[in-house]
Amino acid sequence: VQLQASGGGLVQPGGSLRLSCAASGFSLSDYHIGWFRQAPGKEREGVGCISSIHGSTFYANSVKGRFTISRDNAKKTVYLEMNSLKPEDTAVYYCATARLCGTSDSGVGVYGMDHWGKGTQVTVSS
Repeated sequence: VQLQASGGGLVQPGGSLRLSCAASGFSLSDYHIGWFRQAPGKEREGVGCISSIHGSTFYANSVKGRFTISRDNAKKTVYLEMNSLKPEDTAVYYCATARLCGTSDSGVGVYGMDHWGKGTQVTVSS
């Protein structure tokens, strides 16, 4: 089981970016997939997740309405479309398989991450 996140870069505030999480060694119907981020000096936080069977999506309150998770089962790739980016979205973004994906007080609850991809840096700055 392997995951590889890509697509990060430098973008101006208000801009957009699409991250990709390429999966290998398993089917996207086998695992929920979560997106996470970690900014310097801060704890890692869940950004959102997509469920394995139905493709239901859940988002952190901080990104709801701006970020969208989707997937292409044929390409075995999960996407994180990020719009209206803010400087506080600057972080290293990761994808991971998850055993649980749903809602929580923060907006998204994703737990039981067994497999992580290498992160991709997103910098939002003018």
